[in-house]
Amino acid sequence: MAAVQGYRLFNVVLARKQVLSPSMLCCVFSGEDVRHMKMDAPDQRIKLLFPSLNGTPAALSAEGSWWEQAKAMDAEVRPIARTYTVRSVNADAGEMEVEFVMHGTEGPASAWAVAAEPGDGLQIVAPNRDYSEDSGGYEWNPHPLAERALVIADETALPAAKGILEQLALRDTPPQVQVFLEVPKRGDCVDLSQFAFAEIHWLARDEKGASYGEALLDAVQRHVKLPEYALTQQALREEGEGEILWDRAASEDTRFHGWVAAESRSVKHLRRYLIGECGLSQESISFMAYWSRGRRPQ
Repeated sequence: MAAVQGYRLFNVVLARKQVLSPSMLCCVFSGEDVRHMKMDAPDQRIKLLFPSLNGTPAALSAEGSWWEQAKAMDAEVRPIARTYTVRSVNADAGEMEVEFVMHGTEGPASAWAVAAEPGDGLQIVAPNRDYSEDSGGYEWNPHPLAERALVIADETALPAAKGILEQLALRDTPPQVQVFLEVPKRGDCVDLSQFAFAEIHWLARDEKGASYGEALLDAVQRHVKLPEYALTQQALREEGEGEILWDRAASEDTRFHGWVAAESRSVKHLRRYLIGECGLSQESISFMAYWSRGRRPQ
């Protein structure tokens, strides 16, 4: 008998779509398979398998490795895999949600989401509820008694950032949180006033006439508040040429936790400022390049 895996392949269908803002769309997926799905963290990564270059829908087998199956296929018929954040899972109801950044039909994910109709099928690689341990695939992992937190995100990480706030709101005493959110349009600045423990800075590129990451870095430089105990003045580890930045917080300090996810160059600039200039402990904060400019967000 094959060992139970932390992640597995799920067959789902689109149940409904909901426009959240000018740039964000929520897709609700359903199916009996979803009853075996779980969610371990608000920034948990999943893979969505979109139709291939010639339009062939993904039809991989649940048996064996989905990745090995995909690699063995010709490029024209191989499913196009993209990484997303699972927004929510209701296993009892057999429903799960994924939020998409909308930018027309330039990318396979946005193109699929724009055109998809209820009843359309999709394959998703996601955490397995039948796996009794933590499935991994996430970086947000603050201590339960953390006093302060910093969350920085662009629109691709906005679903995870909202999930982080929702998770923190469940605590009897939520930490003080500074949140910096960069989005394409003013209309994407949705109401998050229910999170009274969070100081939220919305940054709309159209309103500021800024390119990717500019408003985010400027706002952090102007407004970030870092606790003295989280500053160590250690030397910054420079990333390698062409390196996709992905640093995970590994501090044993229970008081502060940081999480940064955005476009690759933006994340590098933020990392150099927060660690290199401010002296923030590298072990206290995660930096994730969710996408790279030159390739549109998916």
